[in-house]
Amino acid sequence: MVTKKEGAERALTRIDRRILKELQSNARISYAELARRVGLTTSPCIERVRRLESDGYIKGYTTVLDPDKLGSGLVVFVQIRLVRMSQDIFAEFATAAAALQEVQECFLISGSFDYLIKARVADMHEYRRFLGETLLSLPHVQESTSFVVMEEVKESTLLSF
Repeated sequence: MVTKKEGAERALTRIDRRILKELQSNARISYAELARRVGLTTSPCIERVRRLESDGYIKGYTTVLDPDKLGSGLVVFVQIRLVRMSQDIFAEFATAAAALQEVQECFLISGSFDYLIKARVADMHEYRRFLGETLLSLPHVQESTSFVVMEEVKESTLLSF
């Protein structure tokens, strides 16, 4: 068994990778079924899952909801350019954007814009309100460009490894 040195990451075994793949496809699988699928007995399987959690490979478990049924069917990507006065502006903007309920993802990007935001709202009317009253009033925003999603072709949180 590989031991973890202080500050060093433990290498993933073939079984660890199989556990992660199984949990990605069904996080509600029972430990007994997970153990059967990866070729372990239940107790060692539980120990490995707990270790994967404590080592940070598994960040959490979630439920995927239907955004249309919950009134958040419109997806909009927004490029944001900031007024550059100091390095602090990035942290101020990021903190403010991360606090917004409508923002699902926010990335600092390279190129002619500084941030790319993925937001979900009910409809175009709600997006117009969100953009004008909320996004454009965030700290240091100079300009924005919006891209409204017409059709979702693929959305996934699965990682390939």
